[in-house]
Amino acid sequence: MTDQARPLDGVRVIEMGQLLAGPFTATILAYFGAEVIKVEPPEGDPIRRWRIMRGDTSLWYYSLGRNKKSVTLDLKTPRGRELAAQLLATADVVVENFRPGLMESWGLGPADLKASNPDLVYARISGYGQSGPYAEKPGYASVTEGFGGFRYINGEPGKPPVRPNISMGDTLAAIHAALGIALALIQRSKPGGQGQVVDVALFESVFNLLEGVVPEYDGAGAVREPAGTTVTGIVPTNTYPCRDGKHVVVGGNGDSIFKRLMVAVGRPEMARDPALASNAGRVAEQASIEAVLQQWCLARDAAEVITVLEEARVPVGPIFSAADMLADPHYRARGLFESVEIDGQPLQIPAIVPRLDTTPGRTDWPGTAIGSHNDEILREVLGLDDAALEELAQAGVIKR
Repeated sequence: MTDQARPLDGVRVIEMGQLLAGPFTATILAYFGAEVIKVEPPEGDPIRRWRIMRGDTSLWYYSLGRNKKSVTLDLKTPRGRELAAQLLATADVVVENFRPGLMESWGLGPADLKASNPDLVYARISGYGQSGPYAEKPGYASVTEGFGGFRYINGEPGKPPVRPNISMGDTLAAIHAALGIALALIQRSKPGGQGQVVDVALFESVFNLLEGVVPEYDGAGAVREPAGTTVTGIVPTNTYPCRDGKHVVVGGNGDSIFKRLMVAVGRPEMARDPALASNAGRVAEQASIEAVLQQWCLARDAAEVITVLEEARVPVGPIFSAADMLADPHYRARGLFESVEIDGQPLQIPAIVPRLDTTPGRTDWPGTAIGSHNDEILREVLGLDDAALEELAQAGVIKR
């Protein structure tokens, strides 16, 4: 760990939420220097026990919980809510991803905190946002990926939509929330600036991915449909099977790139064909172009395909698994893994981008045990003594 400055040094964030969208927002902020105090129920965030475990903690949590100070408060109790309000009065940012209205029912909504902390940036993450007819609906990432339009265009034509094997909607919402918080902090720093609410909906974060889908429908009545491994209206860009059973991705859709691609695969006449000189012409002849590329790739191992096309300066690459990433020299050179120690054993966790050259983020420590910072925060920030802490533990408000 170093003392190199980071952009969010001195910013205190209270994370009040669980599972993924809210916690990953706070992970990003903590990585870039914020002091993140994670408020958990006495039994801890459920994600601590999700998926593959090492001991009593998921391997995922060591990454998601990095750089955070864990405090347990039972927000279902008046005393727990009272302590949370005191903690929020000291904060620059709060991140919450409960269902809309729950924080208000606890007396911890934005209006409740405005008088005591007018500079507070209050980030709210939910499935459908804080307003509108669907605001009260439960909104997990899986559901909002469908409602937000992504699932409709993702998959093979004529088959059920495909889910990526990650909670993409949650992660997208977290990135949008971190951006919104950064913007709100910049605005707050201006003369006369104050805190404000950052309202992030999972479905809107997914909707933000859709590029030209809306104007193409509104302006031309065209509904973007699933296109498998291709992209509608852009040719050629696809995934091709190779002789050794591996797949490669080829992006040959630039006009000059297409010419180099066709020469590289032994079809110089297609490179010279004026009908294929522009993307519109190639779209009209997509089937014949794809047939040529598929046949060429199937006759070669993936490594040979990549070597030949890279020499021709055509964008091409493999399909990587986690094992491939960890073994790849470019991933290593870019510093995309950070090593932490868990019970004396090393564990690689992903670095967090973007990369800043003078004030980069870093991992200071992996996710810690439930309530491991209770004494530090409740003593130093809220001024509680041993007797008060013991009383809270006996009442089940905190875990010690």
